[in-house]
Amino acid sequence: MKLGASEGHIHHDAKDCCSDEPQILVKQKHDHNHSDHDGHDHDHDGHDHGNEADESLLKSRWMLWVSLALLLGVLFLTFILNIGINRNVEIVLMLAAYVLAGNKTIATAFRRVMRGDFFNEFTLMTIATIGAFYIGEFSEGVAVMIFYEIGELFQDLAVSRSKRSIKALLDIRPEQVTVIRDGHDVQVAPGSVAIGETIVVKAGEKVALDGVLKSLHGTFNTAALTGESVPDQKNQNDTVLAGMINTEKSVEVEVKALFKDSKLSRILEMVQEATGRKAPTQLLISRLAKIYTPIVFLLAVLIILLPYFFVNNYVFDQWLYRGMVFLVIACPCALTISIPLGYFGGIGLASRNGILVKGANFLDVITKIDTLVSDKTGTLTKGVFKVQKVETAWDSQDFISKTASLESYSTHPVAKAVVAYASGLTLIKPTEVEEISGHGLKGKVGQDLLLAGNLKLLDKFNVSYTKELGNIAETIVAVAVNGSYAGYITIADEIKEDALETVSELKKLGIETIMLSGDKEAVVSHIAGQLQIGRSYGNLLPEDKVRIVEQLKAEGKHIAFAGDGVNDAPVIALADVGIAMGALGSDVAIETADIVIQNDQPLKIASAIKVGKITKSIVYQNISAAMGVKVLVMILGAGGIATLWEAVFADVGVALLAILNAFRIQGKKI
Repeated sequence: MKLGASEGHIHHDAKDCCSDEPQILVKQKHDHNHSDHDGHDHDHDGHDHGNEADESLLKSRWMLWVSLALLLGVLFLTFILNIGINRNVEIVLMLAAYVLAGNKTIATAFRRVMRGDFFNEFTLMTIATIGAFYIGEFSEGVAVMIFYEIGELFQDLAVSRSKRSIKALLDIRPEQVTVIRDGHDVQVAPGSVAIGETIVVKAGEKVALDGVLKSLHGTFNTAALTGESVPDQKNQNDTVLAGMINTEKSVEVEVKALFKDSKLSRILEMVQEATGRKAPTQLLISRLAKIYTPIVFLLAVLIILLPYFFVNNYVFDQWLYRGMVFLVIACPCALTISIPLGYFGGIGLASRNGILVKGANFLDVITKIDTLVSDKTGTLTKGVFKVQKVETAWDSQDFISKTASLESYSTHPVAKAVVAYASGLTLIKPTEVEEISGHGLKGKVGQDLLLAGNLKLLDKFNVSYTKELGNIAETIVAVAVNGSYAGYITIADEIKEDALETVSELKKLGIETIMLSGDKEAVVSHIAGQLQIGRSYGNLLPEDKVRIVEQLKAEGKHIAFAGDGVNDAPVIALADVGIAMGALGSDVAIETADIVIQNDQPLKIASAIKVGKITKSIVYQNISAAMGVKVLVMILGAGGIATLWEAVFADVGVALLAILNAFRIQGKKI
C-alpha cells in the first residue's frame, strides 16, 4: 500500500504473495520505506460510498465474470448435459476465458521476469496454469486463474470496506465554509479556499481550516483537538485550528493552511498510512517468502524430473501435472492476503470504536501489556474543575453570589468553576478589583470588600482562619469579607464516568493500573482510592515519570502509558505502547503516541487491548488453517492423489476462507 502524499488516499498495489519484495515496510515509529509494486489494480478512490463502491468494484471486473460464465457453461454442457464439445472449440473458449481472467496476472509475471524477479506469485500462477493447458487440462487451468482472481476481488472488497469505515470516522471536516470574496459572504467547499483568504465562522460552527483569528476575541471549544472541554479564549492573531468549534459570536479567521494540509487532514493521512505498518507476523511471512518461493519452485522441478530415474513407466505429462498441482498448492496466498487483511480489519474495528491505531505492529504489542501507567489529569479525570463543597457560616446563597461576583472578573479555570456553580443567582459587577498573582482576587462587591483565593491570600492580609483548612486535599477558594474569614469553597477535578470501570476491566485482563501525576500527593492518593488503584505517585515532574517507567521496564513489565499533554510525550515515547487521550491533540502527542483515543474515554484503552487480542486470534486461526490444509494437499498432490481441483481449493479456497474469517473482525463488538 502506498499513501498519496497530496491526495491522502490509500492505493493498494498488487499483493505479492510469493514475491521476495516486501509490500510495505514502515519502521516503528516514523521511518517510512515504500516499495514499488505493479500488477493488479487495487486502486479505489478515497470517497467511496458504501454499497455504491462495492458495486463499482464488482462491475469493473466484468472480464472476470465473462470468463467465469464461459467456464461454467463448458462444464455444464460437458458434465451435466453430457454434450461433447469439439476439442478445438473447447480450446478457443478456454483460451478466451483464460486471457479474460488472467491478463493482468500474466502481464505482471512477464514484467517481473524481465526485471529478473522470477520467484513471485504471478510467475508461479502463470507457469502452473500454462502447464495445465500443456497437458490438456484446460478447464482446470482456467479455474485456477479465475478463483485466484476472485480471491483478489474479495480482498479488494474487504480493504475497501475497512478503508471506508476508517475514513467515515476520521473525516469530520465541514463540507462547506463561508469565505469573504469581493465583500460578500460566499459558501464554498473548504478545498477551494486559498491561503490568505478570510473565512467567517458563525456561533456553533466548526472551523474548517487552520488559520489565525482576525477578530479581536473569540471563544472556542477545542475538545476535538485537545480533549480539554473548557472553552479556550483566543485573541487577535492567535492560532485557530480546523476542528475547533466557535461557541460565541461570529468571528473571522485568516486561512494559513490549505484544506489538505490542516491538522485534521494530516491525522486522516496518518491513520490511513498506519494500515501499511506491518506487524511482526507479517514481517515474518515476508522474510520467509524470500526462502520459501525458490524452494517451492525447486521441489516442483524435482517432482517433475526426479521420478525419471526411479520410476519404470515414467510419463512426463503425468509428473508435470503433479508438479503443476504442487506449485498451485504451494502458493501462500491465504497467508499473505489474510494476515495483512486481518490487521487492517483490526485497525478498522478500532477506528469505529474511537481508537486510532498507528500501525498493525501495535495491535500485536498491546496484547502483551501487563501494566498500564496512566497520567491523572485529563486521562482518568476530566481536567475540568467543579465545585465540590461550600462551607460557610453565612447564608450559603449570599456567600456564593458574592464570591462568584468577584470571581467573574477572572478567566482562571477555578474562578470559572465558581461562577458556573452560581448559575441562576444574581451577580453584582465587582469594582476596584485587584488580581494578586499566585494568590487570588481582591475587590468590592456592593459595599463589601472581598478576598477570594488560596490560603496565602488570607495570610497576606492577616486574616485568621482555622488551621484545618491546610489539610484539605482539594483546591480551595478561601473567602474573607471586610477583613474577616467567611468560609471556603473546594474545587476538584472530576473523575471521568468510565474511569473506575476502566481500572476494573483492566484487572479482568490481568493488567495493573498505576497512576502518575504532577498534582499534590494528597489529591493523587484520594483519586487513586476512589478508582481502586493500588499504586499512585504525586508531585512528579516529567523526568520523574520517565524514571518510574524505566524502573518498571527494568522489572520486566510490558508498559502502556496513557497521557494527554505535551509533558507526557517523553513517557509516551518510552513505553512499549504510548496512548494519547484526545484524538487530535498537540503535534507532539500525535507524533509520539502509538494509539490515540478519540473521545477521551479511558475505557477505550481496555477496548484497544481487546481489539488486539481479537485480531491476533483471527490471524493465528488463518495461519494454522492455511498451513494445515496446504501441507496435507501438497503431500497428496506430490503423490498423484490430489488434482488441480484440490489444488484450487487448497490455494484459493483456503485463501477465501481466510479472507472471510478476517471479515469477521469487522462485525465484532467490544
